[in-house]
Amino acid sequence: MFYKVQEVQPLPAYGLLVIFATGERKRYNVKPLFEKWEPFKALASVKGLFEQVKVDAGGYGISWNDDIDLSCNELWENGEPVETATPDDVEAIREARAEYARGQTVPHEAINWN
Repeated sequence: MFYKVQEVQPLPAYGLLVIFATGERKRYNVKPLFEKWEPFKALASVKGLFEQVKVDAGGYGISWNDDIDLSCNELWENGEPVETATPDDVEAIREARAEYARGQTVPHEAINWN
């Protein structure tokens, strides 16, 4: 069974908020993959790359580029369930994305997501 991804948002400390087509939300920690898979190290070493995460066509996964991607089932099976985002969470994500779009990347540690 496939758990299609509807939306993905980058979070501080190399986390992802993944929203599935079912409406369920999970938080996925990418950081452990830096030690497991060589291509994932670029997410930490290439400035701004992590924030460029996007949903693949059809929702069967997410990707950053041709070398770095994750399947929808990986995200579903190894993500941690989270409650619905509050309006403050949504606003913080919007602000971080707007700053990134203006070329002002924000250090992951500088944003309080709690």
